Amino acid sequence: MLGNMARPRVTVAAIVERGGRFLVVEERDDRGELVINQPAGHVECGESLPQALIRETYEETGWYVEPRALVGAYLWTKQDGSVSYLRMAIAAEPDRHEPEAPLDEGIVQPLWMSRDELAACRERHRSALVLRCVDDYLAGEAYPLSVFKSLPP
Repeated sequence: MLGNMARPRVTVAAIVERGGRFLVVEERDDRGELVINQPAGHVECGESLPQALIRETYEETGWYVEPRALVGAYLWTKQDGSVSYLRMAIAAEPDRHEPEAPLDEGIVQPLWMSRDELAACRERHRSALVLRCVDDYLAGEAYPLSVFKSLPP
């Protein structure tokens, strides 16, 4: 029943392309299984969406990125209905990498994968959003970051 479901959790996900490959992370999910996801995470109180994207990408990969465009806003609910997410997928340019940066707990490693490589391991994706966001990016979905508005308290 939808009335009993918690409100969606707001997250950001980085769509970072370099030379036809996309920055993803191999991480352990809540069940301890190894999954593939974009660098992604929850928006913290007081953070803008682009700021959250920069922070999450660095914490999970050691890469500093420059947000460029909104790829899309995706409302997704886990199959068991336990939780839903409002994911803001944001295209970003890789800036610089700190290979010795400590990574968030649960992150095994950052990887660069082509779209075809991602499609070939679809069963390992954290959610259907992983490939969908890449495909939307490749289809040219791009909206200015000015669509994000942060109002003071």
